[in-house]
Amino acid sequence: MSKYRLQSTVFVLVAFLLGCNEFMVVGVLSDIAKSYSASLSAVGFLVTSFAIIYAICTPLITMLTSRFNRFKVLMTLLLVFLLGNTLTALAPNLFWLFVSRILTAAVAGSIISLILVFVSIVAPMEKRAMLVAATFAGFSIATIVGVPIGTAISNVASWRLSFLLISFLTIVVGGLLFWLTPKHTQQASSNLGNQLNLLTDRRIYLGIVVMIALMTAEYTFYTYIRPIITTVLGFSNTQLSFLLGLVGITFILGNTCAGIIVNHFGITKLTWISAGVFVLLLLMDSVFKVAWMGIALLCLICFLLGMPGSILQVMFLNVADRDYPQAINLSSSLNPICTNIGVSLGSLTASISVNFLTIGQIGYIGALFALIAIISSHCLINVSTQSKQTKE
Repeated sequence: MSKYRLQSTVFVLVAFLLGCNEFMVVGVLSDIAKSYSASLSAVGFLVTSFAIIYAICTPLITMLTSRFNRFKVLMTLLLVFLLGNTLTALAPNLFWLFVSRILTAAVAGSIISLILVFVSIVAPMEKRAMLVAATFAGFSIATIVGVPIGTAISNVASWRLSFLLISFLTIVVGGLLFWLTPKHTQQASSNLGNQLNLLTDRRIYLGIVVMIALMTAEYTFYTYIRPIITTVLGFSNTQLSFLLGLVGITFILGNTCAGIIVNHFGITKLTWISAGVFVLLLLMDSVFKVAWMGIALLCLICFLLGMPGSILQVMFLNVADRDYPQAINLSSSLNPICTNIGVSLGSLTASISVNFLTIGQIGYIGALFALIAIISSHCLINVSTQSKQTKE
């Protein structure tokens, strides 16, 4: 196997580990609550606090460490992640569990940001989009494979063992990163102000709006994906794991197709993707009346929602690479930041909306955010076209 393929595999494994650490908590919340004799609502705050800390710390750490050697920063952050995840497994009480989650949340976003920077360094331009898509697929694989395995381990033995397994794999992957990641890479000298110039580019802030809008649209319904499948569509709990896995696979397929789309069309299909999401969300309530059609709709909408993240992240990296080389680290952090903001907004919107609407009608709320994405992506495509024409 070539060095490039080994590097690509390790980058995907890093995303997989980060995804397992972030999402595994959801599958073992009841076990954690039982072990600490705490309420489910108190333990549930672990998920919300993780997203908030992640969104706040990712840009700060990414920008503040940009002046230092990328390889050394990556290995240091991975060590902090290892310590935080191990503390999660060994936490003697709820306080230390929250401390451990804060530690891992603080560095997880910066780790994946640096991985994406190394992707842009090791991958030839024609392969960059596919490798970015494959790296993001690591998160989807974590939800399909890693989280169910972690939940199964928790059921058979202990939720602590699940996190110890992540720590063990982190040591293995860390060793591979030490071996395969470039130790010295070209870095443009910059201060905080120069890096923030990236955010004044219309392509960047329009891309951020599109990403947050679509992630919010996704989590208006995905927050309640389990009750949608079991209560609204009427499938049994025994069928739930299979159907969740099926939906997760469509995310991976969407990620894969995103790499192909970027190579052939760039960002020009974003408006069509957003429009597809908009229409499917509007159809959700009526289609949910037939169970198998409801599952088909969920798979199709998740397939479409698997695309924008990779498409926009490649655009962020390319814009920074060409016009703001001093902000390449910051550009690589935009996707994970937008994702967590979207997850938080979508979950909050969903929790408020179900007080006034049925779960089946939640798609109407998501469609409003998809409409924002349609308008913003149309503007983004026009601005990008103008930018290319000006430079030519």
